Amino acid sequence: MDKAFIYGKSVAGENFTDRVAERKRLKTNFENGINVILVSPRRMGKSSIVRKVRSDMDNPDVKVIIMDIYDCRNEYDFYNRFAATIIKETSNRTEQILDNIKHFLTRLTPKISFSGEPFSEVSLSLGITPDNYQPEEVLQLPELIATEQGKQIVVCIDEFQQIGEFPNSLNVQKRLRSVWQHQQHVSYCLFGSKKHLMTNLFQNRKMPFYQFGEMLYLEAISTEDWIPFLQSRFKSKGKLLPENLARKICETVENHSSYVQQLAWNVLVETTEEATEENFNNGVQALLAQCSGLFEQQIQGLSSHQMNFLRAISNGIHKEFASVKVSKEYNLGSKSNITRLQTALQNRELVEVRREGTYLEDPVFKIWFRREFPLL
Repeated sequence: MDKAFIYGKSVAGENFTDRVAERKRLKTNFENGINVILVSPRRMGKSSIVRKVRSDMDNPDVKVIIMDIYDCRNEYDFYNRFAATIIKETSNRTEQILDNIKHFLTRLTPKISFSGEPFSEVSLSLGITPDNYQPEEVLQLPELIATEQGKQIVVCIDEFQQIGEFPNSLNVQKRLRSVWQHQQHVSYCLFGSKKHLMTNLFQNRKMPFYQFGEMLYLEAISTEDWIPFLQSRFKSKGKLLPENLARKICETVENHSSYVQQLAWNVLVETTEEATEENFNNGVQALLAQCSGLFEQQIQGLSSHQMNFLRAISNGIHKEFASVKVSKEYNLGSKSNITRLQTALQNRELVEVRREGTYLEDPVFKIWFRREFPLL
């Protein structure tokens, strides 16, 4: 089924737009064994671009493997996910999965299950524990397989910031870095949805992954690139989107990829033949309604000072929070308290600290917050 717009999950095919330069760079890095760290705000399409580049790969000697470690809560959760994904993705059939386990992970008795439906995904449970395998042995697995198969393997790990949440995280990071940096036939593409955590992992000189690879920043897709895409998707459904409204869709959500597609879909649903200002306004209200439950959860438990800090930012204050005028007008407390407020809200992914100041991370949250909590 041809979907006009896709949001909330990775995008492919006709729903993927632009990123030409980034895709070219990422593909070149994959082909030449260069480690890459993808950094961007949330909803900018990191997962989508990695999957798109994998589908564009035309070199049979390069194998791109993608895994998501969002639900890994400790070191050995990660090792089991890592090894199971590597084994499955480098095997062409179930029998080869078993052969590879016997060959590379001889001390395991794995459990394999599948639904029996055509093209169903194989579920593989390896049971790796500290009693049967050391971390270094597991981490060396892709290098061993790549060497034997005569291929270059690219391991792409989504939600990599989870590593920073593990017990003894610093030691885990040191182990990963010490093994991965010496591999000759494997490279890594590491990315995640929490920008400030990813930035700390890779740009802090004191952290093990400092200068591990090329930092590739995904900026927002430009409005000029979005406009023809949005208009073409409306046209595919027999409807028209005037240029001014296409531009307005982009500017309203600050060109955040997922929100552009979500708002465009809302406007499309409201449109009979040609989108109007009323259709656009109804689309925005639908977007706020769709997100309000999440936003209400995000502000639960915030202190009055934290709410005041958000008010200040939503009203255009992005720096000099400790100045007498700003601190008094928004009741932010002492200078040390302001620092704590910023850190706490950044950890909750509500604010983003940039060179030019502190901003609300989510553009739709900003619209919602201004509506629900106007300045008194």
